[in-house]
Amino acid sequence: MNATAPSAAEYDYRVAWSSVDGAFVATCAEFPSLSWPADSQTAALTGIAILVDDVLTDMRASGEEPPLPFPRRTYPGKFNVRLPQELHRRLAQESAEQNVSLSQYVVSKLAS
Repeated sequence: MNATAPSAAEYDYRVAWSSVDGAFVATCAEFPSLSWPADSQTAALTGIAILVDDVLTDMRASGEEPPLPFPRRTYPGKFNVRLPQELHRRLAQESAEQNVSLSQYVVSKLAS
């Protein structure tokens, strides 16, 4: 496998019970329109992985670029968030009370 051709195994999968479907439903984060219902978690995971592999094959055959799997993506470690002034004020006050920077305080809140 080369750097430009991700395999289905590299993608991010989830399996959850769906009371609406009465089955386990597997999804792939990088392909949000795909899902696979099955009677067991294992069958759902196997089904979505096969489906993603088929989609990757079709995309490559038609010259489309498949989405980059999350593990291959790079993140700079920062992003901007707009928030109400009152929330900003409250967070600034709380970070001051903890004697840490606002950034450190928000990171600790997000991580918990």
